Amino acid sequence: MCGGIPPATVAASSFNPDREGDEAMRGIRDRRADVGGVQYQMREKVFSIGDDFWIETPSGDRAFKVNGKALRLRDTLELESPSGETLLKIQEKKLRVRDTMQIERDDHTVATVKKALVGLRDRFTIEIESGGELKATGNIVDHEYTFERDGRKVAEASKRWFRVRDTYGIEVAPGEDAALILAAAVCIDRMSHD
Repeated sequence: MCGGIPPATVAASSFNPDREGDEAMRGIRDRRADVGGVQYQMREKVFSIGDDFWIETPSGDRAFKVNGKALRLRDTLELESPSGETLLKIQEKKLRVRDTMQIERDDHTVATVKKALVGLRDRFTIEIESGGELKATGNIVDHEYTFERDGRKVAEASKRWFRVRDTYGIEVAPGEDAALILAAAVCIDRMSHD
């Protein structure tokens, strides 16, 4: 599942080296990721509540909208489809020992993102309610990190793919829930840059 994007749109947005000239115009650098999936363009440090922004494919197609809900008691963001359907709700959990955010689908928690208390490298754990977990490790602040499940890379974040200022990319492996991984990246960015 690809988080609400019709399969034809996802296939069309996958990296295609034959469109190299077209992509050069958008400022995409040479790719070095080995995830082999769909790449999304994210804005960094944009999380003022009330702000909205689009997550796009390298070809400029709008894939998801992050809607910052204003006037709430706790930080709330929604990941929406291009048509405005709410796919996931992201909420900060107050009064916790460590930074924690929850990702909800239809008012049910589907994942909890937690920041590691100590360590030399930035680390986050994404506990999936249906079982299992993802780990995000690397240089989180500089947007150079990977998501892994059981030692297998399922997504990668990097600034080196784009020349556009304040932008980074996330490539999601085929078969992964792109909306969930992008929502986790939003949580990580929010907790790292507060």
